[in-house]
Amino acid sequence: MEKKVAVIGAGVSGLVSLKCCVDEGLVPTCFEQTEDIGGLWRFKTTVLSVKKHPDFSSSGQWEVVTECNSKKQSAVFDAVMVCSGHHNLPHMPQESFPGIERFKGQYFHSHQYKHPGGLEEKRILVIGLGNSASDIAVELSKKAAQVFVSTRHGSWVMGRISEDGYPWDMVFHTRFRSMLRNVLPQMIRKWMMEQQMNQWFNHENYGLEPQNKYLMKEPVLNDDLPSRILYGAIKVKATVKELTETSAIFEDGTVEEKIDVIVFATGYTFSFPFLEDSLVKVEDKMVSLYKYMFPPHLEKSTLACIGLIQPLGSIFPTVELQARWATRVFKGLCTLPSERTMMVDIIQRNEKRIDLFGKSQSQTLQTNYIDYLDELASEIGAKPDILSLLLKDPKLAVKLYFGPCNSYQYRLTGPRPWQGAKSAILTQKQRILKPLKTRAVKASPDFPVSFLLKTLGFLAIVVAFVFSFSGSNLSA
Repeated sequence: MEKKVAVIGAGVSGLVSLKCCVDEGLVPTCFEQTEDIGGLWRFKTTVLSVKKHPDFSSSGQWEVVTECNSKKQSAVFDAVMVCSGHHNLPHMPQESFPGIERFKGQYFHSHQYKHPGGLEEKRILVIGLGNSASDIAVELSKKAAQVFVSTRHGSWVMGRISEDGYPWDMVFHTRFRSMLRNVLPQMIRKWMMEQQMNQWFNHENYGLEPQNKYLMKEPVLNDDLPSRILYGAIKVKATVKELTETSAIFEDGTVEEKIDVIVFATGYTFSFPFLEDSLVKVEDKMVSLYKYMFPPHLEKSTLACIGLIQPLGSIFPTVELQARWATRVFKGLCTLPSERTMMVDIIQRNEKRIDLFGKSQSQTLQTNYIDYLDELASEIGAKPDILSLLLKDPKLAVKLYFGPCNSYQYRLTGPRPWQGAKSAILTQKQRILKPLKTRAVKASPDFPVSFLLKTLGFLAIVVAFVFSFSGSNLSA
Protein backbone atom coordinates (compact mmCIF):
# COMPACT_ATOMS: atom_id res chain seq x y z
CA MET A 1 0.00 0.00 0.00
CA GLU A 2 1.39 3.42 -0.99
CA LYS A 3 2.35 5.70 1.86
CA LYS A 4 1.10 9.30 1.84
CA VAL A 5 3.41 12.08 3.01
CA ALA A 6 2.45 15.66 3.93
CA VAL A 7 5.13 18.15 2.85
CA ILE A 8 4.66 21.49 4.62
CA GLY A 9 6.14 24.33 2.57
CA ALA A 10 7.07 24.73 -1.10
CA GLY A 11 10.41 26.42 -0.69
CA VAL A 12 13.82 24.88 -1.34
CA SER A 13 13.41 22.16 1.28
CA GLY A 14 9.85 21.37 0.26
CA LEU A 15 10.63 21.00 -3.43
CA VAL A 16 13.59 18.72 -2.72
CA SER A 17 11.45 16.66 -0.34
CA LEU A 18 8.77 16.20 -2.98
CA LYS A 19 11.38 14.88 -5.43
CA CYS A 20 12.82 12.45 -2.87
CA CYS A 21 9.35 11.19 -1.95
CA VAL A 22 8.61 10.43 -5.59
CA ASP A 23 12.00 8.71 -5.97
CA GLU A 24 11.12 6.36 -3.10
CA GLY A 25 7.61 5.60 -4.36
CA LEU A 26 5.89 7.67 -1.68
CA VAL A 27 2.86 9.85 -2.49
CA PRO A 28 3.52 13.44 -1.34
CA THR A 29 1.04 16.27 -0.92
CA CYS A 30 2.52 19.75 -0.56
CA PHE A 31 0.82 22.52 1.42
CA GLU A 32 1.70 26.11 0.53
CA GLN A 33 -0.19 29.30 1.29
CA THR A 34 0.28 30.98 -2.06
CA GLU A 35 -0.54 29.69 -5.53
CA ASP A 36 3.12 29.37 -6.46
CA ILE A 37 6.39 27.96 -5.20
CA GLY A 38 8.97 30.14 -3.47
CA GLY A 39 8.95 29.39 0.23
CA LEU A 40 10.58 32.20 2.22
CA TRP A 41 10.00 34.65 -0.61
CA ARG A 42 6.26 33.90 -0.76
CA PHE A 43 5.61 34.33 3.03
CA LYS A 44 3.75 31.11 3.56
CA THR A 45 1.90 28.93 6.03
CA THR A 46 -1.63 27.46 5.75
CA VAL A 47 -1.31 24.34 7.88
CA LEU A 48 -3.38 24.82 11.03
CA SER A 49 -2.41 21.71 12.95
CA VAL A 50 -0.50 18.45 12.75
CA LYS A 51 -1.58 15.96 15.41
CA LYS A 52 -1.00 12.30 16.10
CA HIS A 53 -3.72 10.03 14.81
CA PRO A 54 -5.52 8.19 17.66
CA ASP A 55 -3.73 4.94 16.71
CA PHE A 56 -0.32 6.64 16.19
CA SER A 57 1.54 4.20 18.44
CA SER A 58 0.80 1.41 15.97
CA SER A 59 0.25 3.23 12.66
CA GLY A 60 2.54 6.27 12.97
CA GLN A 61 -0.08 8.30 11.12
CA TRP A 62 -0.82 12.03 11.41
CA GLU A 63 -3.96 14.12 11.09
CA VAL A 64 -3.24 17.33 9.19
CA VAL A 65 -5.75 20.18 9.26
CA THR A 66 -5.41 22.94 6.64
CA GLU A 67 -7.33 26.02 5.61
CA CYS A 68 -7.92 27.21 2.04
CA ASN A 69 -10.25 30.08 1.11
CA SER A 70 -11.62 30.08 4.67
CA LYS A 71 -12.49 26.41 4.35
CA LYS A 72 -10.94 23.90 6.72
CA GLN A 73 -9.97 20.43 5.55
CA SER A 74 -8.59 17.40 7.35
CA ALA A 75 -6.58 14.47 5.98
CA VAL A 76 -4.59 11.54 7.36
CA PHE A 77 -0.97 11.00 6.30
CA ASP A 78 1.53 8.25 6.96
CA ALA A 79 4.38 10.72 7.47
CA VAL A 80 5.06 14.46 7.67
CA MET A 81 8.02 16.50 6.41
CA VAL A 82 8.17 19.96 8.01
CA CYS A 83 9.90 22.18 5.44
CA SER A 84 9.00 25.66 6.69
CA GLY A 85 12.64 26.43 7.59
CA HIS A 86 14.00 28.86 10.13
CA HIS A 87 13.50 32.21 8.36
CA ASN A 88 9.77 32.54 8.81
CA LEU A 89 9.48 35.00 11.72
CA PRO A 90 11.37 38.33 11.52
CA HIS A 91 13.25 39.01 14.76
CA MET A 92 12.95 42.68 15.71
CA PRO A 93 14.15 43.22 19.30
CA GLN A 94 12.81 46.73 19.87
CA GLU A 95 13.31 46.34 23.62
CA SER A 96 17.08 46.35 23.00
CA PHE A 97 16.93 49.85 21.52
CA PRO A 98 15.85 52.37 24.17
CA GLY A 99 14.17 55.39 22.64
CA ILE A 100 12.77 53.62 19.59
CA GLU A 101 9.28 54.69 20.61
CA ARG A 102 10.17 58.37 20.22
CA PHE A 103 12.11 58.03 16.98
CA LYS A 104 10.31 60.14 14.39
CA GLY A 105 11.78 58.55 11.30
CA GLN A 106 10.80 55.38 9.46
CA TYR A 107 11.92 51.97 10.69
CA PHE A 108 11.24 48.42 9.55
CA HIS A 109 12.72 44.89 9.43
CA SER A 110 14.90 43.85 6.49
CA HIS A 111 12.22 41.28 5.65
CA GLN A 112 10.10 44.20 4.40
CA TYR A 113 12.84 45.71 2.24
CA LYS A 114 12.35 45.16 -1.50
CA HIS A 115 14.18 48.00 -3.32
CA PRO A 116 15.79 51.40 -2.58
CA GLY A 117 12.96 53.37 -4.18
CA GLY A 118 11.78 56.21 -1.93
CA LEU A 119 14.94 56.17 0.18
CA GLU A 120 17.05 58.38 -2.08
CA GLU A 121 19.15 61.06 -0.34
CA LYS A 122 18.23 59.70 3.11
CA ARG A 123 20.55 59.12 6.04
CA ILE A 124 20.01 55.45 6.83
CA LEU A 125 21.08 53.28 9.75
CA VAL A 126 21.26 49.52 9.10
CA ILE A 127 21.41 47.49 12.31
CA GLY A 128 23.18 44.16 11.86
CA LEU A 129 26.07 42.77 9.82
CA GLY A 130 24.83 39.56 8.25
CA ASN A 131 24.38 38.89 4.57
CA SER A 132 21.03 40.69 4.39
CA ALA A 133 22.39 43.74 6.23
CA SER A 134 25.43 43.95 3.97
CA ASP A 135 23.46 43.53 0.75
CA ILE A 136 20.92 46.16 1.78
CA ALA A 137 23.58 48.61 2.99
CA VAL A 138 25.53 48.31 -0.27
CA GLU A 139 22.45 48.79 -2.43
CA LEU A 140 21.20 51.75 -0.40
CA SER A 141 24.63 53.39 -0.38
CA LYS A 142 24.29 53.98 -4.13
CA LYS A 143 21.17 56.09 -3.61
CA ALA A 144 21.24 57.39 -0.04
CA ALA A 145 23.01 60.47 1.29
CA GLN A 146 24.81 58.30 3.88
CA VAL A 147 24.51 54.75 5.18
CA PHE A 148 25.64 53.63 8.65
CA VAL A 149 26.01 49.97 9.66
CA SER A 150 25.81 49.19 13.37
CA THR A 151 27.35 45.87 14.44
CA ARG A 152 27.56 44.32 17.88
CA HIS A 153 30.14 41.62 17.19
CA GLY A 154 31.62 42.34 13.75
CA SER A 155 32.01 39.72 11.06
CA TRP A 156 34.41 38.22 8.56
CA VAL A 157 33.65 39.47 5.05
CA MET A 158 34.62 37.41 2.01
CA GLY A 159 34.38 37.96 -1.71
CA ARG A 160 32.57 35.41 -3.83
CA ILE A 161 35.68 34.96 -5.95
CA SER A 162 38.55 33.03 -4.36
CA GLU A 163 41.83 31.42 -5.44
CA ASP A 164 42.44 31.44 -9.20
CA GLY A 165 39.08 33.13 -9.70
CA TYR A 166 36.96 30.16 -8.64
CA PRO A 167 33.86 30.59 -6.43
CA TRP A 168 34.92 30.66 -2.78
CA ASP A 169 32.92 27.60 -1.76
CA MET A 170 34.62 25.46 -4.42
CA VAL A 171 37.94 26.32 -2.78
CA PHE A 172 36.88 26.31 0.88
CA HIS A 173 34.69 23.19 0.95
CA THR A 174 37.04 20.36 0.06
CA ARG A 175 37.64 17.19 2.03
CA PHE A 176 41.35 18.00 2.28
CA ARG A 177 40.74 21.41 3.86
CA SER A 178 38.02 20.01 6.09
CA MET A 179 40.45 17.35 7.31
CA LEU A 180 43.05 20.01 8.11
CA ARG A 181 40.52 22.04 10.08
CA ASN A 182 39.57 18.93 12.05
CA VAL A 183 43.05 17.56 12.88
CA LEU A 184 45.28 20.61 13.26
CA PRO A 185 45.88 21.96 16.77
CA GLN A 186 43.40 24.65 17.71
CA MET A 187 46.04 27.38 17.88
CA ILE A 188 47.28 26.67 14.35
CA ARG A 189 43.74 26.36 13.01
CA LYS A 190 42.77 29.72 14.45
CA TRP A 191 45.87 31.38 13.05
CA MET A 192 45.27 29.90 9.60
CA MET A 193 41.66 31.03 9.60
CA GLU A 194 42.57 34.58 10.57
CA GLN A 195 45.23 34.75 7.86
CA GLN A 196 42.81 33.43 5.27
CA MET A 197 40.03 35.83 6.21
CA ASN A 198 42.38 38.82 6.13
CA GLN A 199 43.88 37.98 2.73
CA TRP A 200 41.52 40.28 0.88
CA PHE A 201 41.70 43.21 3.32
CA ASN A 202 42.54 43.82 6.97
CA HIS A 203 39.23 43.64 8.84
CA GLU A 204 40.58 45.58 11.80
CA ASN A 205 41.30 48.59 9.59
CA TYR A 206 37.71 48.57 8.34
CA GLY A 207 36.12 48.19 11.78
CA LEU A 208 34.73 44.77 10.85
CA GLU A 209 36.94 42.34 12.78
CA PRO A 210 34.74 39.91 14.76
CA GLN A 211 34.73 40.27 18.52
CA ASN A 212 35.55 36.58 18.88
CA LYS A 213 37.45 36.13 15.65
CA TYR A 214 38.37 32.51 16.24
CA LEU A 215 34.86 31.10 16.14
CA MET A 216 33.83 29.30 12.95
CA LYS A 217 30.94 31.65 12.24
CA GLU A 218 29.30 31.96 8.86
CA PRO A 219 31.13 34.70 6.89
CA VAL A 220 29.42 37.53 5.07
CA LEU A 221 29.73 37.18 1.30
CA ASN A 222 29.81 40.60 -0.31
CA ASP A 223 32.08 41.77 -3.11
CA ASP A 224 31.23 45.48 -2.73
CA LEU A 225 31.09 46.17 1.01
CA PRO A 226 34.82 46.93 1.56
CA SER A 227 34.96 49.35 -1.37
CA ARG A 228 31.81 51.18 -0.21
CA ILE A 229 33.38 51.53 3.25
CA LEU A 230 36.70 52.62 1.74
CA TYR A 231 35.35 55.78 0.16
CA GLY A 232 32.85 56.59 2.89
CA ALA A 233 29.48 55.68 1.38
CA ILE A 234 29.08 53.25 4.30
CA LYS A 235 30.35 53.95 7.81
CA VAL A 236 30.71 51.13 10.33
CA LYS A 237 29.47 51.97 13.82
CA ALA A 238 29.36 50.26 17.23
CA THR A 239 26.23 48.93 18.96
CA VAL A 240 23.33 51.35 19.28
CA LYS A 241 23.01 52.46 22.90
CA GLU A 242 20.00 54.74 22.54
CA LEU A 243 17.79 56.42 19.95
CA THR A 244 16.38 59.92 20.13
CA GLU A 245 13.78 61.59 17.93
CA THR A 246 16.26 62.09 15.09
CA SER A 247 19.61 60.61 16.10
CA ALA A 248 21.42 57.44 17.17
CA ILE A 249 23.79 57.28 20.14
CA PHE A 250 26.34 54.46 20.05
CA GLU A 251 28.12 52.60 22.85
CA ASP A 252 31.45 54.20 22.02
CA GLY A 253 29.96 57.63 22.74
CA THR A 254 29.64 58.79 19.14
CA VAL A 255 26.39 60.26 17.85
CA GLU A 256 24.96 60.38 14.33
CA GLU A 257 22.37 63.11 13.81
CA LYS A 258 19.50 63.42 11.35
CA ILE A 259 18.81 59.72 10.91
CA ASP A 260 15.84 59.34 8.55
CA VAL A 261 15.45 55.56 8.32
CA ILE A 262 16.43 52.53 10.40
CA VAL A 263 16.57 49.05 8.87
CA PHE A 264 16.60 46.24 11.43
CA ALA A 265 18.57 43.43 9.79
CA THR A 266 18.41 41.51 13.04
CA GLY A 267 17.69 38.08 11.65
CA TYR A 268 14.84 35.67 12.14
CA THR A 269 13.43 33.28 14.65
CA PHE A 270 11.26 30.27 14.01
CA SER A 271 8.32 28.41 15.45
CA PHE A 272 5.94 25.67 14.47
CA PRO A 273 2.49 26.85 15.61
CA PHE A 274 0.84 23.92 13.81
CA LEU A 275 2.78 21.41 15.94
CA GLU A 276 2.20 20.62 19.58
CA ASP A 277 5.07 21.67 21.88
CA SER A 278 5.58 18.05 22.81
CA LEU A 279 6.55 17.29 19.20
CA VAL A 280 9.05 20.03 18.32
CA LYS A 281 9.53 22.52 21.14
CA VAL A 282 11.49 25.70 20.42
CA GLU A 283 13.38 27.13 23.41
CA ASP A 284 15.89 29.98 23.02
CA LYS A 285 15.95 29.38 19.27
CA MET A 286 16.92 25.75 19.86
CA VAL A 287 15.15 22.50 19.17
CA SER A 288 16.08 19.01 20.36
CA LEU A 289 16.16 17.02 17.14
CA TYR A 290 18.32 14.02 16.26
CA LYS A 291 20.79 15.25 13.65
CA TYR A 292 18.62 18.38 13.31
CA MET A 293 15.80 16.29 11.87
CA PHE A 294 13.97 13.74 14.03
CA PRO A 295 12.17 14.21 17.38
CA PRO A 296 13.83 11.54 19.54
CA HIS A 297 10.81 10.58 21.65
CA LEU A 298 8.25 9.50 19.02
CA GLU A 299 7.03 5.91 19.06
CA LYS A 300 7.18 5.92 15.26
CA SER A 301 9.76 7.89 13.26
CA THR A 302 7.29 9.41 10.81
CA LEU A 303 7.96 13.12 11.29
CA ALA A 304 11.09 14.92 10.10
CA CYS A 305 12.18 18.54 9.89
CA ILE A 306 13.94 19.34 6.62
CA GLY A 307 16.10 22.47 6.26
CA LEU A 308 16.05 23.42 9.94
CA ILE A 309 19.80 23.89 9.84
CA GLN A 310 22.45 26.45 8.95
CA PRO A 311 25.40 24.76 7.24
CA LEU A 312 28.55 26.69 6.38
CA GLY A 313 27.99 25.58 2.78
CA SER A 314 25.10 25.36 0.35
CA ILE A 315 21.66 24.44 1.66
CA PHE A 316 20.70 22.50 -1.50
CA PRO A 317 22.94 19.40 -1.08
CA THR A 318 22.20 19.48 2.65
CA VAL A 319 18.42 19.30 2.39
CA GLU A 320 18.65 16.77 -0.43
CA LEU A 321 20.56 14.32 1.78
CA GLN A 322 18.20 15.04 4.67
CA ALA A 323 15.20 14.26 2.50
CA ARG A 324 16.80 11.13 1.02
CA TRP A 325 17.42 9.79 4.52
CA ALA A 326 14.00 10.78 5.89
CA THR A 327 12.06 9.11 3.09
CA ARG A 328 13.98 5.87 3.59
CA VAL A 329 13.26 6.03 7.33
CA PHE A 330 9.56 6.44 6.52
CA LYS A 331 9.71 3.33 4.32
CA GLY A 332 11.46 1.30 7.01
CA LEU A 333 14.63 0.91 4.94
CA CYS A 334 16.64 2.84 7.54
CA THR A 335 16.09 2.77 11.29
CA LEU A 336 16.89 5.28 14.01
CA PRO A 337 18.72 4.37 17.24
CA SER A 338 17.09 4.30 20.66
CA GLU A 339 15.74 7.46 22.26
CA ARG A 340 18.59 7.41 24.79
CA THR A 341 21.22 7.19 22.06
CA MET A 342 19.59 10.04 20.14
CA MET A 343 19.44 12.27 23.23
CA VAL A 344 23.13 11.65 23.94
CA ASP A 345 23.93 12.62 20.36
CA ILE A 346 21.86 15.80 20.65
CA ILE A 347 23.68 16.87 23.84
CA GLN A 348 27.15 16.10 22.49
CA ARG A 349 26.41 17.80 19.17
CA ASN A 350 25.28 20.95 20.96
CA GLU A 351 28.44 21.03 23.09
CA LYS A 352 30.60 20.68 19.98
CA ARG A 353 28.60 23.40 18.22
CA ILE A 354 29.18 25.85 21.07
CA ASP A 355 32.91 25.10 21.02
CA LEU A 356 33.14 25.79 17.29
CA PHE A 357 30.55 28.51 16.72
CA GLY A 358 29.85 30.08 20.12
CA LYS A 359 26.66 30.66 22.10
CA SER A 360 25.17 33.38 19.92
CA GLN A 361 21.50 32.77 19.12
CA SER A 362 22.27 33.26 15.43
CA GLN A 363 24.50 30.17 15.55
CA THR A 364 22.15 27.67 17.22
CA LEU A 365 21.63 25.77 13.96
CA GLN A 366 25.19 26.10 12.65
CA THR A 367 27.06 22.97 11.62
CA ASN A 368 30.18 21.91 9.77
CA TYR A 369 29.31 21.38 6.13
CA ILE A 370 31.21 18.32 4.89
CA ASP A 371 31.12 16.50 8.23
CA TYR A 372 27.34 16.78 8.33
CA LEU A 373 26.88 15.78 4.68
CA ASP A 374 28.99 12.68 5.28
CA GLU A 375 26.95 11.82 8.37
CA LEU A 376 23.72 11.90 6.40
CA ALA A 377 25.23 10.07 3.43
CA SER A 378 26.51 7.30 5.72
CA GLU A 379 22.95 6.66 6.88
CA ILE A 380 21.86 5.73 3.33
CA GLY A 381 25.14 4.21 2.09
CA ALA A 382 25.95 7.11 -0.21
CA LYS A 383 29.23 8.31 1.32
CA PRO A 384 32.07 7.74 -1.17
CA ASP A 385 34.82 5.35 -0.07
CA ILE A 386 37.85 7.37 -1.11
CA LEU A 387 40.49 4.90 0.07
CA SER A 388 38.85 2.14 -1.95
CA LEU A 389 38.58 4.42 -4.96
CA LEU A 390 42.27 5.26 -4.61
CA LEU A 391 43.03 1.71 -5.74
CA LYS A 392 40.28 1.41 -8.34
CA ASP A 393 40.13 4.93 -9.78
CA PRO A 394 42.92 7.15 -8.39
CA LYS A 395 42.03 10.10 -10.63
CA LEU A 396 38.48 10.21 -9.28
CA ALA A 397 39.74 9.72 -5.70
CA VAL A 398 42.05 12.74 -5.99
CA LYS A 399 39.21 14.86 -7.37
CA LEU A 400 36.93 13.77 -4.53
CA TYR A 401 39.49 14.62 -1.87
CA PHE A 402 40.99 17.84 -3.18
CA GLY A 403 38.13 19.10 -5.33
CA PRO A 404 34.90 20.80 -4.24
CA CYS A 405 32.55 18.65 -2.18
CA ASN A 406 29.11 18.86 -3.74
CA SER A 407 26.07 16.67 -4.35
CA TYR A 408 27.69 14.79 -7.25
CA GLN A 409 29.84 12.94 -4.72
CA TYR A 410 26.76 11.46 -3.05
CA ARG A 411 25.35 10.05 -6.28
CA LEU A 412 28.29 7.75 -7.03
CA THR A 413 26.93 5.01 -4.75
CA GLY A 414 23.93 4.43 -2.55
CA PRO A 415 20.25 4.56 -3.48
CA ARG A 416 19.51 5.92 -6.96
CA PRO A 417 23.08 6.57 -8.13
CA TRP A 418 23.57 8.81 -11.16
CA GLN A 419 25.61 7.47 -14.05
CA GLY A 420 26.82 10.96 -14.94
CA ALA A 421 28.18 11.71 -11.44
CA LYS A 422 31.78 10.71 -12.19
CA SER A 423 31.93 12.77 -15.39
CA ALA A 424 30.37 15.75 -13.60
CA ILE A 425 33.00 15.56 -10.85
CA LEU A 426 35.92 15.29 -13.27
CA THR A 427 34.77 18.16 -15.49
CA GLN A 428 33.18 20.63 -13.07
CA LYS A 429 36.06 23.12 -13.11
CA GLN A 430 36.15 23.18 -16.91
CA ARG A 431 32.38 23.75 -17.02
CA ILE A 432 32.64 26.63 -14.55
CA LEU A 433 35.35 28.30 -16.64
CA LYS A 434 33.74 27.68 -20.04
CA PRO A 435 31.46 30.78 -20.00
CA LEU A 436 34.56 32.89 -19.23
CA LYS A 437 36.54 31.65 -22.24
CA THR A 438 35.42 34.40 -24.58
CA ARG A 439 38.99 35.29 -25.54
CA ALA A 440 41.69 32.76 -26.44
CA VAL A 441 44.74 33.03 -24.19
CA LYS A 442 47.86 30.89 -24.54
CA ALA A 443 48.08 28.47 -21.60
CA SER A 444 50.96 28.97 -19.16
CA PRO A 445 53.54 26.13 -19.22
CA ASP A 446 54.43 26.58 -15.55
CA PHE A 447 54.04 23.49 -13.40
CA PRO A 448 51.35 24.14 -10.75
CA VAL A 449 53.07 24.10 -7.37
CA SER A 450 49.70 23.87 -5.62
CA PHE A 451 49.02 20.55 -7.35
CA LEU A 452 52.36 19.19 -6.15
CA LEU A 453 51.61 20.21 -2.56
CA LYS A 454 48.17 18.62 -2.71
CA THR A 455 49.61 15.39 -4.11
CA LEU A 456 52.26 15.23 -1.39
CA GLY A 457 49.61 15.89 1.25
CA PHE A 458 47.42 13.11 -0.10
CA LEU A 459 50.35 10.67 -0.14
CA ALA A 460 51.12 11.59 3.47
CA ILE A 461 47.56 10.71 4.44
CA VAL A 462 47.78 7.35 2.67
CA VAL A 463 51.09 6.55 4.41
CA ALA A 464 49.61 7.51 7.79
CA PHE A 465 46.61 5.28 7.15
CA VAL A 466 48.82 2.33 6.17
CA PHE A 467 50.94 2.71 9.32
CA SER A 468 47.86 3.02 11.57
CA PHE A 469 46.34 -0.07 9.93
CA SER A 470 49.59 -2.02 10.34
CA GLY A 471 49.87 -0.92 13.97
CA SER A 472 46.33 -2.10 14.74
CA ASN A 473 47.11 -5.50 13.19
CA LEU A 474 50.28 -5.85 15.27
CA SER A 475 48.35 -4.97 18.42
CA ALA A 476 45.79 -7.60 17.56
